[in-house]
Amino acid sequence: MADMTTRRVTLTFDNGPTPGVTEHVLDILARRRILATFFVIGRKLGEPAAAALMQQAHMAGHWIGNHTLSHTVALGDRPERDYAVSEIEGAQRRIGRFSHPDKLFRPYGNSGRLGPHLLSRAALEHLVAQDYRTVIWNNVPGDWKDPDGWVESCMAQVSIQDWSVVVLHDIEGGCITRLPELLQRLEGLGVMFEQDFPDAVTLTRAGRIVSLPQCYVTD
Repeated sequence: MADMTTRRVTLTFDNGPTPGVTEHVLDILARRRILATFFVIGRKLGEPAAAALMQQAHMAGHWIGNHTLSHTVALGDRPERDYAVSEIEGAQRRIGRFSHPDKLFRPYGNSGRLGPHLLSRAALEHLVAQDYRTVIWNNVPGDWKDPDGWVESCMAQVSIQDWSVVVLHDIEGGCITRLPELLQRLEGLGVMFEQDFPDAVTLTRAGRIVSLPQCYVTD
């Protein structure tokens, strides 16, 4: 096992932007000079205040990723091509010029689960053909459902992984209350905060499959 000082952590925030929450997450990260990725829901960007928060995050150096248009039904649970294209491209159009050059995309996991619901065959083909970098996760502490235990869950996962890609949520009832505590504890361990993603959680990139178990795709 590697020394704790070699542990790396990538922070990601899903399901926003949320006015009244996301700006406080940005302030907390700015105070500690930590850069993250915000995987936004496309339909939320129809609200001007939410779209402005996406722009604010981008200007601060955070990466903006696509977390589907509606975040309602996982791509593997509706395998038709039209649905996949609508969910992916509908959000990407709203993100527009704030998109990361790699066109970051994170599928809807339905409570952070991994499995065949993540992608349909049609969705996978579209993501590859359109050069999306599809990114998943390996640390889902459950900030939205376990307010008393999620920080400890996150720390436990960090302690056993060389590189943790943590999923938090900039939504009401998400990570905001205990985020400063988490960051303080991670810094106390001497972790290295990364903004990039390891190949282990990268399903597709630049028109090719990188690391994709077939059990994540529904035919």
